Amino acid sequence: MLTEDALTRTADKTGVIGAIIASFGCAACFPALGSLGAGIGLSFLSQYEGTFIRYVLPLSALVVLAANLSSGFRHKTSPRLALGIIGPVLVLIAALLMSLRGIRAEWVLYAGLVLMIGVSILDLASPPGRRFSNPMPPRNG
Repeated sequence: MLTEDALTRTADKTGVIGAIIASFGCAACFPALGSLGAGIGLSFLSQYEGTFIRYVLPLSALVVLAANLSSGFRHKTSPRLALGIIGPVLVLIAALLMSLRGIRAEWVLYAGLVLMIGVSILDLASPPGRRFSNPMPPRNG
């Protein structure tokens, strides 16, 4: 059975991966990520570009936002909570601007994705709430 912390971390990673895959499928909107996606064999995703921008990208950002909010409030780590919220919010703003208004907002999406990936790497390297103990117990004597 997954603990709440493991479930939150899984949701966070799933959302980040979903957001990255969605941006790989939109070569016209995000040339750098679209080129990278095509380079690794994901060019078939371009036929789903509209679906990715309208549904998958915002949904992935919402999953990450919910996971980061849950983790941040549970562990009471304000800096990590702030970093965990900014990335998904930027991705949501970019997705909404592009899908509803037709405004090109790639730089907002790139900044949000970089923050989401950075917080995910930080979470893997140093999970919130983890206590580092002395690996060698003190000697008596």
